[in-house]
Amino acid sequence: MCHTPETTGLDRRSALKFAAAGVLALGVTAGATPVRAAGGPTTTLTPDEALAALKAGNAQYVSDPQHCTANLSARRAEVAGHQAPWASIISCADSRVPPELIFGGLGLGELFVARNAGNLVDTATLGTIEYGAAVLGSPLIVVLAHTSCGAVAAACDVVARNATFPGSIGPMIDPILPAALAVRDVPGDFVNNAAIESARRTAARIVEASPLIGGLVADGKVRIVSAIYDLGNGTVTFAA
Repeated sequence: MCHTPETTGLDRRSALKFAAAGVLALGVTAGATPVRAAGGPTTTLTPDEALAALKAGNAQYVSDPQHCTANLSARRAEVAGHQAPWASIISCADSRVPPELIFGGLGLGELFVARNAGNLVDTATLGTIEYGAAVLGSPLIVVLAHTSCGAVAAACDVVARNATFPGSIGPMIDPILPAALAVRDVPGDFVNNAAIESARRTAARIVEASPLIGGLVADGKVRIVSAIYDLGNGTVTFAA
């Protein structure tokens, strides 16, 4: 059985409810032209309800992963003409961290996902999550790090051993270096500590970099959180 917000302890009406009709206009800043959802109603799941659904889905994935499978054929027909994702995930490109699976076998049309090595926010990623929040109405943004991240390990090697990397890898991991420097003397696993710190800093920078999302956060329409996925036990731990 595929996990959806209906199976998290939130009923259908409160967890995955849609606007009655039409599109939802989201005002962002004074004097700004509202942006409208593309092609249909958006979810009215609140940021806190979306976060609760992700947590419950991950708990199901950890405790009963064999049941985290999606009925893709039926769902494909349902969402072919319209999407209304209820959470946006900035995740690492690591092949072991598929957001739809680790949050409980979510189906098509539920998560709006941007993935790159190190779960960083560049112009393309920022525009992607702005579209998810302001146009598609996604109320939650999660910056999802993971343990033993290769991009973070590379940044830690630069800090600890002045390592260099070929091609675009070095410039790509530059945004992680301040986080690695900040935790290099913190007890525990250097790479995992840096991954957590980098995700936290990235989440904070989103509001600074995007007045569009900042306005939605200020209005209580969007929440931004950071989290880390444990490759070994499957658990996602959200920052307090």
